[in-house]
Amino acid sequence: MSRLLVVEDDPDITTALRLLFGSAGYDVVHAGDGRAGLREAYAAHPDLVVLDVGLPEMDGWSVLERLRDISDVPVLVLTAHGKETDKVRGLRSGADDYLTKPFANAELLARVEALLRRSTDATSWTNQVYDDGVLHLDPTQRRVFVNSQEVRLTPTEFRLLNALVRHAGAVLSANQLLSQAWDDPTGIGQERVKFAVLRLRRKLGWTDPDSSPIESVRGFGYRYRRP
Repeated sequence: MSRLLVVEDDPDITTALRLLFGSAGYDVVHAGDGRAGLREAYAAHPDLVVLDVGLPEMDGWSVLERLRDISDVPVLVLTAHGKETDKVRGLRSGADDYLTKPFANAELLARVEALLRRSTDATSWTNQVYDDGVLHLDPTQRRVFVNSQEVRLTPTEFRLLNALVRHAGAVLSANQLLSQAWDDPTGIGQERVKFAVLRLRRKLGWTDPDSSPIESVRGFGYRYRRP
């Protein structure tokens, strides 16, 4: 049984989510503010976090940033903040998905199921270790090293990097990467890939676009260049 952590301060929404997820067979843990949410993330080891933004004590943006410092647990931001800038901020900060209130129960459940499935199957499509002298990627153990230093990636970032290195030298379009790393070509599409690539480069220490092995090919997509 998968465990979901719901970080939400509205009692009515909390009750509705407990009933919805409980009836779908999930074990539900709840936190009513941001600090409590972080404590539960440490203690309960959830398989997925459903995170509101407008939280007391510590807002959802801060919770998301701290979660991403210590965990690759999938995070679905569920909030009334529906502006495009808010969605972009959430995805840039490491959210795996973003859904605005009010929401349809069926869509929310489908998104949760998709995130859990992608997290569980993160290493299923290839188990061969990749090593080019600079980057070492082990899909079985889900570990990544750059110049012998380990780098912690989220499941989405890991799948994105895995897709790029398995096709080293070839240009992959944003839609191809969405299909392979997210298994979800819907949503905000190319913008989602763009921000994920930026986060991935930053984590790997490849922020200089001229020297980064992850190359942006204008008008076409992205390519991994072997060092």
